[in-house]
Amino acid sequence: MSAVTTDAQAAHAVGVRRLLDSYRAIPPTATVRLAKPTSNLFRARAKNTAKGLDVSGLTNVIAVDPATRTAEVAGMCTYEDLVAATLPHALAPLVVPQLKTITLGGAVTGLGIESTSFRNGLPHESVLEMDILTGTGEVLTASPTEHPDLFRAFPNSYGTLGYAVRLKIELEPVKPFVAVKHLRFGSVPELVAAMDRIIETAGYDGTPVDYLDGVVFSAEESYLTLGFKTSAPGPVSDYTGEQIYYRSIQHREGVKDDRLTIHDYLWRWDTDWFWCSRAFGAQNPRIRRWWPRRLRRSSFYWKLISYDQRFNIADRIEQRNGRPPRERVVQDIEVPLERCAQFIDWFLEHVPIEPIWLCPLRLRSSSASDGVWPLYPLRPDRSYVNIGFWSSVPVGETEGATNRLIERKVSELDGHKSLYSDAYYSPEEFDELYGGETYKTVKKTYDPDARLLDLYAKAVLRR
Repeated sequence: MSAVTTDAQAAHAVGVRRLLDSYRAIPPTATVRLAKPTSNLFRARAKNTAKGLDVSGLTNVIAVDPATRTAEVAGMCTYEDLVAATLPHALAPLVVPQLKTITLGGAVTGLGIESTSFRNGLPHESVLEMDILTGTGEVLTASPTEHPDLFRAFPNSYGTLGYAVRLKIELEPVKPFVAVKHLRFGSVPELVAAMDRIIETAGYDGTPVDYLDGVVFSAEESYLTLGFKTSAPGPVSDYTGEQIYYRSIQHREGVKDDRLTIHDYLWRWDTDWFWCSRAFGAQNPRIRRWWPRRLRRSSFYWKLISYDQRFNIADRIEQRNGRPPRERVVQDIEVPLERCAQFIDWFLEHVPIEPIWLCPLRLRSSSASDGVWPLYPLRPDRSYVNIGFWSSVPVGETEGATNRLIERKVSELDGHKSLYSDAYYSPEEFDELYGGETYKTVKKTYDPDARLLDLYAKAVLRR
């Protein structure tokens, strides 16, 4: 174990006691929520002034064990802090979501994904065990053999079955650098066919591929980005300053090579929040030159979004310029790989948002018996593609018109949508898509008095 284990474990124990004290201080009739200043959720919800759970003592890495390639982490620890603790051991989590302030507990109770997901699945698949504060006020250890119903239902429950207090996860070896190849395609079906070959063979031109994602700029211009672990020294690119990572992907034809440190590769999307920093002018060279480097990160852009939501700044600007308000379309969806090109073709025709992020995914579990995650039921023997699109469109005739259109298309293609943003499903549709009967059974077992919100109420009704 790492040298800081004893002190970190003691600090964690204090944090758990503080958490439990705060739970007991909440009136029995009040809904239990977290008290935290930040969030990576894009769901608007009713304002809540009640005092929440104190998670301020649950932000640390408890231990890193290089021998067993595992880490014990407090539930509110960010991936930024987790990666900082594991990289000195040449290790990293099996999946590192793209944004630094995503917490490990958040990625497991919600969903996280990244360019290792084509071989490592989703973050919850690398969890060996976790301590969960349930709605009854107990801290229970959940694993495949201990409270397995809670362990399996926890992913995609978004804090409605409990909150992760401690997680023990697997780690994997990494190397100091990542060699990158950007492959250009003239059509999305060509890209999807190449993606399929890489997933099935786990390689490209006979070389194992360690990281894989893609970007669609238009129907005629799309890219797969392949990453290869390497220890070979050499020059590296820096996309935390004047250069912008997603723009570096584009080139006229063929293959473009690049190279980053493993640290900068893992956080390559955070500096510009993929491409969303352009909404704040941060990609304008004249503005970027004066934009403090420490504020070029997703957490700061999120603060700007929060101000906009609070004061309706963007809608006021649109109104002043004689334009209608805009509908936020900030979503990640999964569709089976064989239907990816069909969805993108439909999306490019009906939704004026670009670029689009692609991230292939295949669950690590090879059989349904050990690969069931009922609240987000992907098949363990099937390849999927996560498709991310984050912007806004002119409002339609009904609330959430474009989001509703997308939901219908995703369901038509046997896909699923993440629940971190706006959702408009009916209760019946929601139960069918997100493990309704299983969820209700586990909810009654671990939150019998409904101290925590219901998943539908939280994800759709935005309570």
